[in-house]
Amino acid sequence: MVSVYSFVPILVKTEGGTPFSYLFKHVIYIVIGFSAMYWVHRQDPKYIEKLSKFIFIVAVGLLVFTFFFGVRVNDASRWVRVPIIGLTFQSSDFAKLALVILLSRRLVSEQEYFTSWKNSIFKIIFPILVICGLIAKDNFSTAAIIFMVSLLLLFIGKFPMSKILTFIGSGIVLAGVLILTHIALPALNILPRFDTWVNRFFKAYGEEGASVENMQAINAKLAIHNGGYTGVGVGDGDLKHYTPEAYADFYYSSFVEEFGLFSAVLLIFLYLILFYRILRIGLNAKNLFETYLAIGIGLLLLTQAMVNMFVCTGLMPVTGQNMPFLAMGGSAMMMSCVSLGIVLSIAYKNDMEGKSLNSNKKSE
Repeated sequence: MVSVYSFVPILVKTEGGTPFSYLFKHVIYIVIGFSAMYWVHRQDPKYIEKLSKFIFIVAVGLLVFTFFFGVRVNDASRWVRVPIIGLTFQSSDFAKLALVILLSRRLVSEQEYFTSWKNSIFKIIFPILVICGLIAKDNFSTAAIIFMVSLLLLFIGKFPMSKILTFIGSGIVLAGVLILTHIALPALNILPRFDTWVNRFFKAYGEEGASVENMQAINAKLAIHNGGYTGVGVGDGDLKHYTPEAYADFYYSSFVEEFGLFSAVLLIFLYLILFYRILRIGLNAKNLFETYLAIGIGLLLLTQAMVNMFVCTGLMPVTGQNMPFLAMGGSAMMMSCVSLGIVLSIAYKNDMEGKSLNSNKKSE
């Protein structure tokens, strides 16, 4: 909350309002997120497993609705406005968790049918293509993260490597066909944000890397340089006033400027500890579905944090990924909390089963 309150001056400058109003809105999302986390963590994971298909269908419906009726920002339709309260929700945040839940279920229930191409394509590969396809049009970076995490889950779930490689090759060919079609027939506008993706790539790695058009990435690196080892102090950062999305997509650079390199390294260490604890919880689970689900959630959270850091340090082109649990963002905060609540529900179940087992041994 302190960092978000400090990083919103650019939002006040562009959208109006006061820092306190944005902080109040952020606190509301945090309260909702932590309440959801607490409620979810007291539920048995078996209910999530049973509802996996329904959750996936809801996610697809939400993405389709967003595709046609979503709120457009920067030529991208990613948000759904909640009636009455007026808050926006990014449907892809719910969809990526829904896909991980469904894949975790299918990697267990369909394991004996992995050798069947028909069953593998329809039951496992098709859901990945649906979610990534609906998201990629307006949010390529999120679709790429989901695709990568899905492939890692397939590998962990012992899905045949030949099928994974075939899936990757087919995806590359399909992407190539779509790009060539978009270039040859621009009037169809198959990939409306294709020019944006290309420009971001060349701004990051090409000769335009130091141009005025790439000032957001330049300001992010300047903020990291300005922070030094100990930072300029909370609230005293200068570059946050000129870096768009300093409170979200460029959170890490703003954090380094005010808190310093030592705190930034500590932040990385904390994310790694969180990932390690999630893996431990998943590996200790007696149910294979719970193991896959915990690992998938851990990969999603860690990958999103890594992408934010890579963008801010110039290792990746500019994308729209914020820092889990830290950056300002309503749906991202709430779904991160729900995801962690699911992991905690698995840990809670493991703990209860362990206590029950110990009590039975003592009674014997």
